Amino acid sequence: MTVALVLADSAVVTLALPDILRHLDASVGQVAWVLIAFNLVLGVAAVPTAVVFARSQPRIVGAVGIAVFAGSSAWCAAAQSIDVLILARCVQALGGALALVGCLELLVAAYGERRGVAAWVTAGVVGTAIGPFAGGLLTQAFSWQAIFVVQVPVAVLAVPAALAVAAAPEPQPDRHRPAIRPNLTLALLSAALTAALFLLVLLLVEGWRQSPGIAALTVSVVPLAALAARPLARLLQPPPEVEVAVGCFLIAGGLTALAFLPSADLVWTIAPQALVGLGLGLTVDRLTSQAMEMRLPRARHAAWTISARHLGVVVGLAILTPVFTADLQAAQVPAQEAIASLVLDAQLLPDDKISIAQALGDELTQQEGRVPDLSHAFATADLAAGDRPAAARLERELDSQLERAATHAFRDSFLIGAGLALLALLTVVAPRRRVR
Repeated sequence: MTVALVLADSAVVTLALPDILRHLDASVGQVAWVLIAFNLVLGVAAVPTAVVFARSQPRIVGAVGIAVFAGSSAWCAAAQSIDVLILARCVQALGGALALVGCLELLVAAYGERRGVAAWVTAGVVGTAIGPFAGGLLTQAFSWQAIFVVQVPVAVLAVPAALAVAAAPEPQPDRHRPAIRPNLTLALLSAALTAALFLLVLLLVEGWRQSPGIAALTVSVVPLAALAARPLARLLQPPPEVEVAVGCFLIAGGLTALAFLPSADLVWTIAPQALVGLGLGLTVDRLTSQAMEMRLPRARHAAWTISARHLGVVVGLAILTPVFTADLQAAQVPAQEAIASLVLDAQLLPDDKISIAQALGDELTQQEGRVPDLSHAFATADLAAGDRPAAARLERELDSQLERAATHAFRDSFLIGAGLALLALLTVVAPRRRVR
């Protein structure tokens, strides 16, 4: 539970980002740092944490990490500014790094080497996949703060559970270098998956104006497909390299399909998400196991996989955020021209056209840099009663225009994500140098 909770936090706030953006009066770039800060600190801190605490009591390390994680989760919920939230996320990531390293040793102590490592890896995959879904449901049912509030009791209960596991430190010789190839593939795939786990939900909530709950149910396709991938792999029993290569290809295909959605109908996202989820389930746990297999010390090589995954997310966000932000800004002028044309052609009285145009202009100015929500403009416009049906039709036409503009604005970012997945595929299929 703790491992899944910490790794879910790398993406759990994704569906809450629009609410955070509005509530804390932040920009898209600032809100992106709520994700970047957590992943960056966790990626940088994982390996030093494993080195420093190599000879410490795993139960103490795990308990301290979980306690820090719990306290900083409460701090995140109480944050009243974007800067405070980002700082709290950094502390949360430090606690998460301690918790992940400690929990690996506790699971091995409780279940044995093979089963303990497998449980740790599987929990991480489940947490990563289910994060956006859980965050969206909590945001819809309560608020974005609820995402962090619910983590506190779970983490607090995990502290005595960690202390109860009698796991003594096992001195393990430093025999092996990090597994470069699987960690590099993990990093590239994590960067690619950012497009599906971050950009897709922004498109659904900000671009298509879906509620966080509907968006959460929509993106549940990814974790469900990821969970289905393991039984499918056991049934087919492909060689490990073939399994990972197929997974990379599926992720690239799913992201390419998201780049060319024919309309803003949610049903068009299901098949692409299923491909991404299957690819996630076929690759991340397999690559993590390959990077850790027969390598000592165990915690340090596990930390390398954590570092690769989360620094990959940071790279993905660093590449994709400015691209889709720039594309959104570039789409503003054509969208405004289309809005002006639709207003002029509407079957409305001249005075009502002027009233709506002024209200729309105010909304576009206030929401600059975002996909605008025009409902407030129509609700506040002073219209004649007989023009209300025509105004409603105009609002639907404008919403459709904005949905098309938003869908097109995200295209380049999805294609870049697909390219990152293909780069990951190249690291899998590239010939290995023979050791003589």
